[in-house]
Amino acid sequence: MKRIILSAFLLPFVMHAQESENTLDELIIQNNRISIPFTEQNRNVSVISSEEIKDLPVKSINELLTYVSGVDIRQRGPFGTQADISIDGGSFEQTLILLNGVRISDHQTAHNSLNIPIPTDAIERIEILKGPAARIYGVNSLTGAVNIVTKKPVSNSFYANVFAGSSFKKDKEENNEMFNGRGVQLGFTLAKEKFQHQLYGSHESGSGYRYNTAYHNNKVFYQADFQPNDKNNYNLLAGYVNSNFGANGFYAAPGDKEAKEIVQTFMMAVQSKHRLSDNLVLMPQIGYRYNYDDYRYFRHKLDVARSQHYSNSLNAQLNLNYQVNFGEFGFGAEGRYEQINSSNIGEHERENFGFYAEFRTQEIEKIDITVGAYTNYNSVFGWQVFPGLDFSYLIQPEFKFIASAGTSQRIPSFTDLYLDQRPGNVGNPNLISEKALQYEGGFKFENDNFNAKAIVFYRDINDFIDWTRLSADVPWQANNVGSLRTTGVNASFDYRLKSEDNLWKFKLAYTYLSPKMEGLAEDNSSKYKIENFRHQLVNIIQWSNANWSALIANRYNERISYKDYFLTDLRVSYQHKKFNYYIDAQNIFDKTYIEAGAVPMPGRWFTLGVKFNTGI
Repeated sequence: MKRIILSAFLLPFVMHAQESENTLDELIIQNNRISIPFTEQNRNVSVISSEEIKDLPVKSINELLTYVSGVDIRQRGPFGTQADISIDGGSFEQTLILLNGVRISDHQTAHNSLNIPIPTDAIERIEILKGPAARIYGVNSLTGAVNIVTKKPVSNSFYANVFAGSSFKKDKEENNEMFNGRGVQLGFTLAKEKFQHQLYGSHESGSGYRYNTAYHNNKVFYQADFQPNDKNNYNLLAGYVNSNFGANGFYAAPGDKEAKEIVQTFMMAVQSKHRLSDNLVLMPQIGYRYNYDDYRYFRHKLDVARSQHYSNSLNAQLNLNYQVNFGEFGFGAEGRYEQINSSNIGEHERENFGFYAEFRTQEIEKIDITVGAYTNYNSVFGWQVFPGLDFSYLIQPEFKFIASAGTSQRIPSFTDLYLDQRPGNVGNPNLISEKALQYEGGFKFENDNFNAKAIVFYRDINDFIDWTRLSADVPWQANNVGSLRTTGVNASFDYRLKSEDNLWKFKLAYTYLSPKMEGLAEDNSSKYKIENFRHQLVNIIQWSNANWSALIANRYNERISYKDYFLTDLRVSYQHKKFNYYIDAQNIFDKTYIEAGAVPMPGRWFTLGVKFNTGI
């Protein structure tokens, strides 16, 4: 394992000496081997652009993803402190998170996967791939993958964002003070011809929105890009986040009213891209993640019911793209080492090795086909093979039919396997991996001002892992409970209308899910089988001119296990030279709702802020 990782680290410097005549292409969707422009994608892919990120009334990645239909963000700690993510009715453990194509998901528990030190202003786009993605990204992309792509600076600049907000309600249980929050984000970029640097830091804190929900979040992020010539490109990034927050009701309500959690995450990655000839491109990468999770059931009694987890993961990948006159081939190999030392999980480690192969061709008129497979070996779960196929037929220049079939695997987390929190939760070392097969088909229409798609899918997850129990006097335990079969529909359209100095944007997206669990005994209580959306609707309307912008976002969610709820958010902003003044109003109608467990989300919340950017 160590040799594989060392080789991937050294390869960028070995290949630096290779020369060719072509420059590296600027590609839109990062698939690590065969990168495909968004307009040519034959999969169900959604993209949040930097323009949308700037305009939405949000300050965290968690909040951004709530505006993507088919993506389920279940926040226990709002204001960016803690959230689970799932796609199209899967569980929160079944979505893979990547940063610039490098996996950064947490292997202790996916509750920590969105603990990411990336400020929204450093993000170029977020790519959401729906459906099994083992052929593209490897294991644990059972129901999809989220890839966060950072910006590359184009000028020297200084950036600052200062904001404060409140619900104007008082904490009557503790000190009768008004609930509030505030933050400051700073950033610097340096852009030269051959190298670019960016450094961001932020501090956010507040008293929360109900008893014991105060939070303190500190983040630092650095990225460097280096292009010594037009054949080679290097990227280094590193980030650290320290989140400290009240965890009232997070995992064991109502007994955990005095709970507190501290999560610290450090991550770094080194990547490079080298054109060795007109036809051959080599792309090595190496990534590391450290996570510390300190959960205190009683925040004032550290010697009672305290859980501490230290985890490390190291992964390396080598990807190859080779173009021929009838198509292009993609090959890759990866190695991953995962380790944990925990007070109630124990000490464990495991290794994972994978091999990729893909082929894409457009030789047949109007037809685009990509076929491939991922072969995986895990030191605990053995060998598996996951094939996949993407297909499209171009009906008209802007209108095409797409279809795909894919498979994937989710290896149980260390929490699933080894957790011992008696009498509350007990892991199961006899678990086997979840496996998914999905078929989808539909239509896409795309032109300069109007985009639309409608896709129907059927997914079968076998050996679905759920936490179940027969009665309230026994612990919850992780078990392979049967099959989860889901039929769903994703539909959306975006329209842009520009008239003189005004620009209007209109977006409407809808997801319908119909899951069916087979194999789970009727008398078993379950944590995850009925928590997903049935109906999800997202509508965004925006108007802007040279100085003013106003955006209203509506979300309708109906969960199978909860009542439905309708949320409306608003941002109004004014641009004056290098200053942008904005006011956000979230949950305008003060709706009471729950996303996870027994944690009520904030009601109406107002934020006033100002941004300064010398790069404008």
